[in-house]
Amino acid sequence: MVYILSWDDFVERSIQLFRASPQNTRYVMKYRHSDGKLVLKVTDDKECLKYKTDQAQDAKKMEKLNNIFFTLMARGPETDITEVTGKEQTAQPAKRGRGRKQ
Repeated sequence: MVYILSWDDFVERSIQLFRASPQNTRYVMKYRHSDGKLVLKVTDDKECLKYKTDQAQDAKKMEKLNNIFFTLMARGPETDITEVTGKEQTAQPAKRGRGRKQ
């Protein structure tokens, strides 16, 4: 099990692995707070892909990968994922404080 250094390479290979055998593919996230390390692993018991990071900015990338996998699992492995990766940001309502009403 060798770690993949490039995030883009990890994502592409993970998607290919899932599409090749969707019934046997597993996606695991492990976070060690004491080390501040996040490890992502995608495997089908024949091939294992791992990515390790300690950067906080990679959490957003992980969320996008989660959305991709959720879409592939719910809609099927042949689903076009370009709409998932393009529509990540949604507008949130403005938060109001607890101050006086005006």
